[in-house]
Amino acid sequence: MKLALSDLDFAGKRVLVRVDFNVPLNDHGQVADDTRVRAALPTLRTLLDAGATPVLMSHLGRPKGEPDPAYSLQAVGAHLDELLTGIRVIFCTSTVGAEAEACVAGARDGSIVLLENTRFLAGEKKNDSALAAQLAKLGDEYVNDAFGSAHRAHASTTGVAEAMEAKGGHAAMGLLLAKEVEFLSEALAEPGRPFVGIIGGAKVSDKIGVIEALVEKVDTLLIGGAMAYTFLRAQGHTTGTSLVEEDWVDRAKALLDAHGDTLLIPTDHVIADGFSNDAAHETVMGNIPDGWMGLDIGPKTVQRYEGVLAEAKTVIWNGPMGVFEMSNYAAGTLAVAKALAQATNRRGALTVVGGGDSVAAISQANLDDDVSHVSTGGGAMLELLEGKTLPGIAALTEKV
Repeated sequence: MKLALSDLDFAGKRVLVRVDFNVPLNDHGQVADDTRVRAALPTLRTLLDAGATPVLMSHLGRPKGEPDPAYSLQAVGAHLDELLTGIRVIFCTSTVGAEAEACVAGARDGSIVLLENTRFLAGEKKNDSALAAQLAKLGDEYVNDAFGSAHRAHASTTGVAEAMEAKGGHAAMGLLLAKEVEFLSEALAEPGRPFVGIIGGAKVSDKIGVIEALVEKVDTLLIGGAMAYTFLRAQGHTTGTSLVEEDWVDRAKALLDAHGDTLLIPTDHVIADGFSNDAAHETVMGNIPDGWMGLDIGPKTVQRYEGVLAEAKTVIWNGPMGVFEMSNYAAGTLAVAKALAQATNRRGALTVVGGGDSVAAISQANLDDDVSHVSTGGGAMLELLEGKTLPGIAALTEKV
């Protein structure tokens, strides 16, 4: 078991906190969705109440290992300042070095320091030990609260934890990270049954690992999204112009042959003659004709999936059922979201939703508070479901 916040005394200490502020910005450079920022607030308030000065670090976007104004965290710092009424948030234009050290040293008790984007530094993604040591200089203790980055062995997630311990400090789990691990571990360790997995999204290749892992654990695995058409091809159906990963058809067929009773594939499809909400569209059973593409699961599949979810006691969902951003192809995804909410509220099922598109869909349906847990980390969630060890968690201090 890893150290928790309650295991340490933070009074009077600078606490280096890895948060996940990788949030979308609008055309004006302002935070467009602050879900991840708000998710970090309980940890930050706990540290402030304990007398600590939190020093935050995060990445944003995909800069090329050098400063890029388009990916600055300054706007995120301003938004955080608005959320934390009465708490001063100091934005530092550097991440390490003399300027960053001066920002941290000059911060008054009860304030928060936000460092500039960690991915402005070439050594971040390489988990450079020298960079990790520079980061560790900025705090007395280290807390990882960035589940969304826990599957990356970067300087700010893994190297800094080791560097902090080397100088006599500790590396602990933040409240959000602990909550994520608790929900996912509970769902996998002793799930209430029936245990149902829902996997959607574009590519089988992106999620084959989690499909192969979950199909051995769940009672039923529901497949949706564009990846369904690779499975459909494996069943011998025509798929028109739908997205199909030809190199993965044989792997999909092997899964169907081995787990046909567990793995459910859509039987009808909402198809269109173009990738547009304005395209001609209709519903078909089985084969998808030439010139048409599948963009959502059909109503009979929705009814079948709803029936499975109506009996579920544990549900894990990652990936939409269709192109839910377009209203004509959103019915399948929204139906799944509502079915999860009903399972949670009416029958007390444990329901966990993760992955950017699934989270966006549950939010679009205003059902965020009607499921047990909305995960902030899609990739990390998938790797944990596969049974992989997440480097950002493995590096933390073991509780003795």
